[in-house]
Amino acid sequence: MPAVAGTFYPAAPTVLKNQISTLFEKATRVPETDVAALIVPHAGYAFSGQVAASAYAKLNRQARYKNIFIIGPSHRKYFEGVSIYPKGQYVTPLGKASINEETASMLIEKHAFIYYDEAADQAEHSLEVQLPFLQYWLYTDFKIVPIIIGCDRSHLCHKLAEALKPWFNSENLFVISSDFSHYPPYDIACKTDEETADAILTNNNIRLKTCCDKNSNSLSKNLLTGLCGAAAVETLLHLTVNNKKIAFEKIVYKNSGDIPSGDKNRVVGYWAIAINRINKSLNITEADKSALLNIARDSLLKYFKKRKRKGDAADTEHSATLKRHCGVFVTLKKQGELRGCIGKFSPKDALYQTVSEMTIAAATRDLRFNPVTPDELDQLEIEISVLTPLEMITSIDQIQLGKHGIFIRKGVSSGTYLPQVALDTNWTKEEFLGHCARDKAGIGWNGWKNGELYTYEAIAFCEK
Repeated sequence: MPAVAGTFYPAAPTVLKNQISTLFEKATRVPETDVAALIVPHAGYAFSGQVAASAYAKLNRQARYKNIFIIGPSHRKYFEGVSIYPKGQYVTPLGKASINEETASMLIEKHAFIYYDEAADQAEHSLEVQLPFLQYWLYTDFKIVPIIIGCDRSHLCHKLAEALKPWFNSENLFVISSDFSHYPPYDIACKTDEETADAILTNNNIRLKTCCDKNSNSLSKNLLTGLCGAAAVETLLHLTVNNKKIAFEKIVYKNSGDIPSGDKNRVVGYWAIAINRINKSLNITEADKSALLNIARDSLLKYFKKRKRKGDAADTEHSATLKRHCGVFVTLKKQGELRGCIGKFSPKDALYQTVSEMTIAAATRDLRFNPVTPDELDQLEIEISVLTPLEMITSIDQIQLGKHGIFIRKGVSSGTYLPQVALDTNWTKEEFLGHCARDKAGIGWNGWKNGELYTYEAIAFCEK
């Protein structure tokens, strides 16, 4: 039965449904992806609900999962081990969430450190508060495996991850329930939580533990913890370590000081973070390429001459590839010289829609050039580069010139070069990075050395 209905969230079904609906309306929207796991806060909905909704909005509402593993820390009882409620349902005002009894029994029977601790489960909120979001957002039925970790011991997290590895695949979803900093002033929370999130994004438990230990030893006012669900997050990183087919994505950050009645002298931090499966296969046929180039050309004609364009075709007339959410850059050249280039890495729209948008942007919003004029249209050549997802790297040895584009981020500054730039300029790897850091990101020639580095690949094609 629910322990925090009426306190953390409304106990009346209609009121709860209306509140969750409002939270999703206000949620930060990022493109849907193949989500392997989510890091989601577990505070009262008035405080962290919008961040939680932003995490769940990443999921395809039609998605079907064999298991949804919800992993959270024990707030009420310290114990050596992991508790799983083995049979029946969790009840919320929105209905019942059934346990996958087969999976739960398999884990309990096979691993001595996994068992059911009734005292730990009865009053625990970290799992319960996730359920109404799942019940509201997902159109399909699902079964859960509710996991409470009793202590922050690294060896326990590692053992749990080993036990869960057979299920870390595309058939299942993992929800990691964790708030971030507890009770520092607003500014300290923002700084601390950014550092912790960045440590998580390294996908390295040693980096995360070092960050958490630093926060534990901090003399900052009232910093009780930097990551209350550290054990759950550590378990996740044991599952994802060295996995080149996943990518971490920050969605949104807020803390309790951001709500109108929030006390900025004493806050709790909340991050929504997605762990996405990378699908690098981009099967773009010649027909797809021709369709995208036609959409780009007709978008220019419509913009400048108010002609109806072929790109106005109904969504059903496009191939599945053109409906994917892919990063894309559109480059305009005039007599072989660059005339404009703009793109997006994480578009909210389908590929064919983003191509149309970026074509107009390249013609009108590239600040390096004056806007294109109607008289130039016949002289322009359009090149489209469809991008694979960004992949964070830890060494420039991972960059292959001509194959990889680079994206550099440092603080709020960022810049990129497409893969073909390295071939056009004949730069060395260090020149490729240096020019991107200085000329595109504006962080100085050596700014890439202490920034975040990402690579991606591109399928480029042009009208000629």
